[in-house]
Amino acid sequence: MSIMRRMSDVFQQKVSKVLDRAEDPVEAIDLSYQKQLEALQQVRRSVAEVLTSEKRLEMQAAQLQQSQTKLQGQARLALQQGREDLAKLALTRSQTAQSQLDGLQQQIQQMKDQEQKLELTAQKLQAKVESFRTQRETLKAQYSAAQASTKIGEAVTGLSDQMADVTMMTERAQDRITQMQARASAIDQLVDSGTLDQIGISSGDDIDRQLQAKVTDSAVDSQLAQMRQELLAGPAAPRLGAADQGGATAATNGAQTAAVAAAEAQPIGAVGQPIVVRIHGEDQFRLAAGERTELDALDQGIAAAVDGGDAAAFHTALVAMLTFVRSHGERLPADGLVASDAVLPSDDMTLDEARQLLGDQGRVVDAAGGATAGA
Repeated sequence: MSIMRRMSDVFQQKVSKVLDRAEDPVEAIDLSYQKQLEALQQVRRSVAEVLTSEKRLEMQAAQLQQSQTKLQGQARLALQQGREDLAKLALTRSQTAQSQLDGLQQQIQQMKDQEQKLELTAQKLQAKVESFRTQRETLKAQYSAAQASTKIGEAVTGLSDQMADVTMMTERAQDRITQMQARASAIDQLVDSGTLDQIGISSGDDIDRQLQAKVTDSAVDSQLAQMRQELLAGPAAPRLGAADQGGATAATNGAQTAAVAAAEAQPIGAVGQPIVVRIHGEDQFRLAAGERTELDALDQGIAAAVDGGDAAAFHTALVAMLTFVRSHGERLPADGLVASDAVLPSDDMTLDEARQLLGDQGRVVDAAGGATAGA
């Protein structure tokens, strides 16, 4: 294949591809209908032209017939006058006119046959145009529906150019967000490890900062505990009491019930002396004399919660007291025999049990006395 032929084929391929993209089926259908109308009009014009030619030939035939009739009359008149030569000339011309007339008749007949064919063709083309007119609307509607369905499908599946651009932008945004999140996490890790220093932070390494943060957390916890104790302290309530020598406590198989002593409540322990407290079901704890005020305040918070019937506040105050005793007290050996100044209930006591335990005395704990020393 020559170079010029290949170039021609490539050019035709490119042009055909461009024309395929530019061609609109709806416009192509309308153009086809327009061409069919033009063809129908052309057929009708052809019928009119054939008919015109036929009429013109008929007029010529009529003129020849008139001329022939005239020549026949002239021939008779010449014979009557004895002019045989003129009669012969007139008959000769009449014969020539007859020959022309026969030729015209054949042409007229051919014109009529052509006219009939053209009229039949026009009728067929007219029917085809009418059929295509209805079909054109159907095809246009089908194309519009298919085009709309295609656009919707491309939009839903992301195949359209516009949706593809949106998808690509979304993916780029997600990649950028992921990258920024990873960078922020890396910077935080470097700052926490001390590799990077924050702007405005005082000089010092990461160990100093961690130690300072520990001190700050301890101070915050201390202030929080103090505020909690202040909130738990309600109206004045009887302090933790100790029963007289006639009072006693009993506990069977870990059941949480206690008998309340009938004697009047007295302050826990002697002033200036350590306080020995037993938590029911646990060990004994020795508290310093300076912890006496705090223990009384916690006792008042429990009494206020019981008086108010607030189960949540009661449980919070009881846990705070037990936590205070465990954290500030010195755990005594289990085999030691030390008299307890007070016995505290366990942290699973309910509000109803506390009310039964308090009775009319208003105390939370039972006096220990000598009977509870070995409990």
